[in-house]
Amino acid sequence: MDRHIKAPLDREEVKTLHAGDYVYITGTIYTARDAAHLRMSQALDRGEKLPIELDRNVIYYMGPTPAREGRPIGSAGPTTASRMDKYAPRLLDLGLTGMIGKGKRKPEVTEAIVRNGAVFFAAVGGAGALLSKCIKKAEVIAYDDLGTEAIRKLEVEDFPVIVVIDSQGRNLYEEVCK
Repeated sequence: MDRHIKAPLDREEVKTLHAGDYVYITGTIYTARDAAHLRMSQALDRGEKLPIELDRNVIYYMGPTPAREGRPIGSAGPTTASRMDKYAPRLLDLGLTGMIGKGKRKPEVTEAIVRNGAVFFAAVGGAGALLSKCIKKAEVIAYDDLGTEAIRKLEVEDFPVIVVIDSQGRNLYEEVCK
């Protein structure tokens, strides 16, 4: 089923998404990869505030290429989500509601998704140039020294993703591979 949703996400709407749904996201999402997740974890360990509000928000596991002239961002394909698995449960427990990446997640992440009524979306790997066309604005908001791994605020329009793990714990990858 095709669904159009707004970000930040509505928690009740997230509960209506099902593994296998095609979803088009419009609104504000954030990027963060390995190095940014490590810094956020370290900040939390020190009792510091994070540079982004997690509640109802989406983190896209992506590190863009430089923008071409006239574009807000370069190629914007997903990175492997499992690299963020050691950080994801904690961020979900703090309110993160959606994640976008590619590949499988550990059982602890699925448990945290269910516990928090969240969702894991997949973006199509290898389609970064096409995905970048849905990004209307990109702005570095934290950890600029990390270059492509800095946290960015993105304004997206009809950004295409597929629900892989829904808020009930259904996992599209497991269902398809049976």
